[in-house]
Amino acid sequence: MQGEPGAAGERVVSCKHFQVSGRVQGVGFRWMVRDAATRLGVTGWVRNRPDGDVELVACGDATSLAELEAALWQGPPAARVDRVISGTAQGVAVGEFVIR
Repeated sequence: MQGEPGAAGERVVSCKHFQVSGRVQGVGFRWMVRDAATRLGVTGWVRNRPDGDVELVACGDATSLAELEAALWQGPPAARVDRVISGTAQGVAVGEFVIR
């Protein structure tokens, strides 16, 4: 994963919180998110919400997070994405991207 250079050439990592609305449960959405995040080198988690939405926290460089957000809008074939809300998330998710 290519990142933006920071001090001494380090990759700048930030975390974002996303909430995705529409037909996003029972259609493989969380698995699609995990696969996309893993491919992009993004860490974090994704889970179903009781209200029918899917939420996730993703940490990575700005380019990878933008690509992940584009994938959220597309979703898997059986999904229908009506809305993606994003904001800054606190903390750093390290390790792999997991389904909760």
